[in-house]
Amino acid sequence: MSDEKFVYAIYIAGTAEKVWNALLDPKFTREYWGYDNVSDWKPGSAWEHRKADGSPLLVGEVLESVPPRRLVLTWADPKDKGNPARKTRVTIELQQIEDMVQLSLTHDRFDHVPDLLPRIASGWPRVLSSLKSLLETGKPLNTWAGR
Repeated sequence: MSDEKFVYAIYIAGTAEKVWNALLDPKFTREYWGYDNVSDWKPGSAWEHRKADGSPLLVGEVLESVPPRRLVLTWADPKDKGNPARKTRVTIELQQIEDMVQLSLTHDRFDHVPDLLPRIASGWPRVLSSLKSLLETGKPLNTWAGR
């Protein structure tokens, strides 16, 4: 198994509960990411990253959900939904530090999808910076500018 992984941390003014809700509420994810994250967010449940027309852009399963501290998901292209080897894993951890939250993200298990790592390495910082901007200023960034 490959040990390649993407690790990123960002600090956001606010509470862990507010950041947690922003990660999971489809109306909010649409503002800073451009897509809806849809699930009941319980371990074993499916989740989808949906386009405006409702079709899935990404699919996965909730492996672990400990509000408002830790979320672990599988992550796959919809065509790979039934292929466990093509699923990567995303772990998000939130830690309250005084008046800010440290959001730590690890995306790993790229053994059978090596082409994904370069894409998420530029995508995650844009998405999380947009989340930070929206929570702190009320305005998201143009996440996909220049692409």
